[in-house]
Amino acid sequence: MIDTGNVSSFILWGPPGVGKTTLARIIANTTKSSFYTLSAVTSGVKDVRDVIDKARIDVQGMFAHGRPILFIDEIHRFSKSQQDSLLGAVENGTVTLIGATTENPSFEVIRPLLSRAQVYTLKPLDESDLQTLLDRAISQDSYLSEAGVIVEETTALFRYSGGDARKLLNILDLLLQSTPLGQKIVINDKVITERLQENPQAYDKNGEMHYDIISAFIKSIRGSDPDAAVYWLARMIAGGEDPEFIARRLVILASEDIGLANPNAMLIADTTFNIIQKIGMPEGRIPLSECAIYLAQSPKSNSAYIAIDAALAEVERSGNLPVPLHIRNAPTSLMKKLGYGINYKYAHDYPGNFVIQQFRPDAIADMTFWHPCDNPSENLMRQRHEARWGKKE
Repeated sequence: MIDTGNVSSFILWGPPGVGKTTLARIIANTTKSSFYTLSAVTSGVKDVRDVIDKARIDVQGMFAHGRPILFIDEIHRFSKSQQDSLLGAVENGTVTLIGATTENPSFEVIRPLLSRAQVYTLKPLDESDLQTLLDRAISQDSYLSEAGVIVEETTALFRYSGGDARKLLNILDLLLQSTPLGQKIVINDKVITERLQENPQAYDKNGEMHYDIISAFIKSIRGSDPDAAVYWLARMIAGGEDPEFIARRLVILASEDIGLANPNAMLIADTTFNIIQKIGMPEGRIPLSECAIYLAQSPKSNSAYIAIDAALAEVERSGNLPVPLHIRNAPTSLMKKLGYGINYKYAHDYPGNFVIQQFRPDAIADMTFWHPCDNPSENLMRQRHEARWGKKE
């Protein structure tokens, strides 16, 4: 598109510091297009309309070689009405829209705008990219080249940068500011760690990484990998995630993915949630870790989860089927005359506290919702069930 000068609208989706804004400016400079920029944090619908009016004048007056480019930083923060105000100008070619976002556009950008713009995904910078950036900064930045830089090792520098070019440059600036005049700047793991003290984790509690990491955490436990579970738990804790959120998800997982294979799992998860409410962090990390490991090592079953969803689907399909008369409550004489509760068999009056009778509506009398999974706990339940009701196909 750059080579032909015929740039269509698109959205750049990627983490901070990978060059989304820089890439948009490169495209504008290369195609010699007018370049307008808006920040979704500070701009409203009026600002959008004003820029579109200016772009329309550019197009009519042929002030630019190509269509004006409207760059919107953090487009995911635009409201629906703000995004709607862009549709006409993008559709009729008044502007070429380039949006930048750190959040998944599928969730944050309205569908009509997404259909008019291609989405390009940008990845975090790898070590070779960061090395190139470091070399350029050392050789081309006037302050760094004048002070002189000795690079002994870059492991900590690149780790703290986390694939973010802006963060790497900020670290270099910190080293420059904290080095006495006349001394060369030394880059090694010891110096970087001492100057930065701690590694701020790249974790947005309200962003996509929040959902990605909790998803990885749940899937690791479901997949019975305690080491992966503890790793993703550590990522959330280091990023400042709400420990009660983590504990709630463990309770849900205990019933959804372990269920009847180990009923104690829900008790452990519920206890963990209560403990977190009482003691908080940082001590809460220990019961969270204990619970995550216990759940990961537990046998797995989703039979209860499947059973209730199957029953809900049947309720949706068949509606309000009548309760059989013999198991209806009969608190009044009229109800008894109508047959409510007649011929009900009280289980405790029979050997083993069990007697066969129908508890489901006639229309679904033979329907099965619960299918026990193959694990020691549910195998015993299956045997007990078949001994009472007989084996079903």
